[in-house]
Amino acid sequence: MMRLRRQTVEHPFGTLKAWMGATHFLTKTLKNVSTEMSLHVLAYNMKRVMNILGTKRLIQSMRT
Repeated sequence: MMRLRRQTVEHPFGTLKAWMGATHFLTKTLKNVSTEMSLHVLAYNMKRVMNILGTKRLIQSMRT
């Protein structure tokens, strides 16, 4: 069970860490770090949607 969990959950976090440079957050305080992490997650999700749907369908969906 742990092997399956590790494969499904750890991948997005590993990808986000690689995007961030696998170092540390650029901001301080919990509120600012939370905002920074939220922006990373939003960018990750947008990139996934663009890969799955394509840019044109994403833009079309956002307009409706």
